[in-house]
Amino acid sequence: MPGMVVFGRRWGIASDDLVFPGSFELFIRILWWIGTMVLFIYHKGHFECNGRAVLHSYLVGLLVVLALIILSLCAIVYISAQGTITNPGPRRSMPALVYLRAILYVPELVWACLGAVWVSDDGRGCDPATVGAVISAVVASWIILLFTAVGVVFVFDPLGNPRPQPPAMEPLGVRDMQSSEGTQFLSTARSLAVKVWESRLRLLCCCLPQDESSRAAFSSISQLFSSFFSDTDLVPSDIAAGLALLHQEQDKMERSRDPDVVVPHSPSSPVGEDLEDELEKATHWMQFAAAAYGWPLYIYSNLFTGPCKLSGDCCMSRVAEDEIVGGDHLGCHFSSILQTTGLQYRDFIHVSFHNQIYEIPFFVALDHKREAILVAVRGTLSLKDVLTDLSAECENLPVEGVLGACYAHKVNIHLNTIQQMSVSPEYKLVITGHSLGAGAASVLAILLRNSFPTLQCYAFSPPGGLLSKALADYSKDFVVSVVLGKDLVPRLSIPNMEDLKRKLLKIVSNCNKPKYRILLQGCWYELFGGDPDDCPTEMDNRREQELSQPLLGEESLIVRHSSSYQSLGSDESPAHTPAHLPLFLPGRILHITEDGSCFSQVRYRADWSNEMAFRSILISPRMLTDHMPDIVLRALGTLTKDKPFSLCPSSLSDSQHNAI
Repeated sequence: MPGMVVFGRRWGIASDDLVFPGSFELFIRILWWIGTMVLFIYHKGHFECNGRAVLHSYLVGLLVVLALIILSLCAIVYISAQGTITNPGPRRSMPALVYLRAILYVPELVWACLGAVWVSDDGRGCDPATVGAVISAVVASWIILLFTAVGVVFVFDPLGNPRPQPPAMEPLGVRDMQSSEGTQFLSTARSLAVKVWESRLRLLCCCLPQDESSRAAFSSISQLFSSFFSDTDLVPSDIAAGLALLHQEQDKMERSRDPDVVVPHSPSSPVGEDLEDELEKATHWMQFAAAAYGWPLYIYSNLFTGPCKLSGDCCMSRVAEDEIVGGDHLGCHFSSILQTTGLQYRDFIHVSFHNQIYEIPFFVALDHKREAILVAVRGTLSLKDVLTDLSAECENLPVEGVLGACYAHKVNIHLNTIQQMSVSPEYKLVITGHSLGAGAASVLAILLRNSFPTLQCYAFSPPGGLLSKALADYSKDFVVSVVLGKDLVPRLSIPNMEDLKRKLLKIVSNCNKPKYRILLQGCWYELFGGDPDDCPTEMDNRREQELSQPLLGEESLIVRHSSSYQSLGSDESPAHTPAHLPLFLPGRILHITEDGSCFSQVRYRADWSNEMAFRSILISPRMLTDHMPDIVLRALGTLTKDKPFSLCPSSLSDSQHNAI
């Protein structure tokens, strides 16, 4: 539903968003009115104290004002619950009700001031319960007024000028004459949107130094956000309702899928016992990827023992260590790495906790057990890392012998530190990382492949928008990506986000349920599960030949057509979105999914997959938790622990040789 237009501007809230806040305020106001009425009846309208006339007038006026507010709230809640997201016709009277409710704030403010005056001047000598009730009423009035002001600020849209709608029937000649004016208007609106988003980012990141890298990141992210939201007219609650519907729709499709169908694996992927070997290696290297996060993840994973183990090492003065560990003044990061990996101080070649936009902390160490030089790159942990994640800036990454376009997400690792290493030649180079660190590790592996032919890279939960197709295919010989369940990050790319936006538009415009019911049922489904809601849609009674035409509701949510929008009959693949360069996951992809439970513990299954299986975002409560490094490490440990002696049979066929 487009934002509601009141007071001459469009707001970040729709006319069907007032059901829940209106119901909550209505409940408070009814209790307030009942309490005031009980107080008035108890004293029978006669008060034996100073200022009794003022108190009598205050309570009578308060009862009248509350009654009017209750009636207006009842109307607002009832009208807001009518219609559907894309059918605001039954809610056409909502602006008038909003104006009425705004007017009622004036007498409420006056009565709050009157009550405060009575308490301060004439409240002495009155029944303490009466004085307390009046004080409570005055405080409640001011609290509600304060929350209302905060709510207005929260839903204020700096870009909220009502967008001009073209007339229903516009002659072709007139449209041609106005084309340049329309183009200029859209250009101005886009420039304003970029400036607004950039201002928001600067305010959010006010603690960061405003250097050239920060300004470049702010500009890139602002252009990305403004272009992504510029062609739709959705409010946040519409997106929440769409996500709830899409989650249930995806669950219905998953339950109806043939369980014997396995995602085809990459032709270059090993199978059988090689998969077990790769899982064992991945479990080992994931410990180092998790260790790169330093003390925050270590404390989170060891809440009771972690602080005690680190307390003796964090503040110790070690001159030699301070020369190696940059940016770790107390030594807590390095101490946690020693605890997690089990390595000795002498095993570390270089440790850097220097963190800037596009520059990520990492460490280089010797793993004598595996005879490997290990480079572990940290994932997202700071606000600077978040800006690196959100920046859609790509850079050319030419590689000798690779045909096709070679480009990747911009990230910076100091190559000289690694290229100048001089270690025993039988030691191989292994690069690992999680999340953002996995993306940086993959790019680093590609850059170093020619210098270290035996190099191997293990990327855990890497970002989806990382490598061009040519580089992704090239990296399959030496990069293994590990993805857990419905993890959002490996599926997060601009084409996938455009595809998600298109699906949200369609499912929201097709559903004929009111928004409050969608949100209530969605919350119930997320908390307690059950069967997915079989949401009736406006398509149920449409003729088959009409299905190739876009719905009016869907069209109403489009401000302007862009390359990210496709009609109802278009292909489902986001590959048809040419607005942004397509980027893919690196290397061979090892996908770990839940395979039932055994003795109240979750069982996992590992399959070789390919990059096309991650070309769509899956909505799930686990889409964020499946990305956490401790969860990934636990899943890998479950797969490799006591494998030959498993007492629980797999829910899928064990005869499939490309899965464990």
